Amino acid sequence: MTPPPGLYLPSPQHVCKLQRSLYGLRQASRQWYAKLSTFLLSNNYYIPAADHSLFLKYNNDKLTVILVYVDDLILTSDDREEINTITASLHHHFKIKNLGHLTYFLGLEITRNSSGLHLSQRKYTLDLLHEIGMLDFAPVATPMTHTSRLSPDQGSPLDADATSQYRRLLGRLIYLTNTQLDIAFVVHNFSQFIYAPTNHHQQAVSRLLRYLRGTPGEGLYFSHTSPLHLCGFSDSDWVTCTTTRKSVTGYFIYLGDSLISWKSKKQLTICTKHIEIDCHLVREKLNSGLPKLLPCKLLTYSPRPLLSHSSLLSNPSWA
Repeated sequence: MTPPPGLYLPSPQHVCKLQRSLYGLRQASRQWYAKLSTFLLSNNYYIPAADHSLFLKYNNDKLTVILVYVDDLILTSDDREEINTITASLHHHFKIKNLGHLTYFLGLEITRNSSGLHLSQRKYTLDLLHEIGMLDFAPVATPMTHTSRLSPDQGSPLDADATSQYRRLLGRLIYLTNTQLDIAFVVHNFSQFIYAPTNHHQQAVSRLLRYLRGTPGEGLYFSHTSPLHLCGFSDSDWVTCTTTRKSVTGYFIYLGDSLISWKSKKQLTICTKHIEIDCHLVREKLNSGLPKLLPCKLLTYSPRPLLSHSSLLSNPSWA
């Protein structure tokens, strides 16, 4: 690093060699992650390929999860002994501070009760409305009118400052879709015009903000007694995008009674027939590696004859 002012050096060509990474330097976060990950890996944790900020450890039928964001860690497990062990080890090596049960993290509010968990972004939403100056506006019932069809040619272009504000606002609304899936489709629709927004698009975003004014505490609920079975639903519209003539696909997946995944995305190809829409959805998911095709053995099937009400009465063994 460059020598600080006031430090005497025998030659102006000399530089300082860091023995430890200083907080605030560019390489500080990398060095911190390297040190933390080395410690956790030495304690039999592993990093999944999908997320390098996530550390998992299986001990028989017990699971321990550590989520890392810079120097903040979230620890959860169904093994109380492992929680105490890893907490003591982390405190011994890094002098951590235990903040207790998780209640607020990166704009997410976590509320617990006897029956489950509730995730919301109420404070994040209210702060956003206060910053925009729409905290006192009257709320509306829907985030977007069902007859609204946005296109790049509607309205007059915004100036540079308004365009920059529109883009920043869309970025914050995208983060809000982490807990409010009811605005996922609308935010996806607005994001298509982020390169050249108009006053018509700005008015549509204002309606979405008025909708959020009436639902700041909406979020996700995870029940303690929810059964552990997966259930998914998907649907596609018919060439809703008037610009590209492409269809929009949406899906959501439940684990029991708890919603765990959802998405709204424009399809990559143009469909000429309505039946092709779902076929394109399956093809895109196969290409992304989400489902896997497994070989199966074909079974012969002999259908039973259709019986009328009278035949059931005459043959009670069929009933």
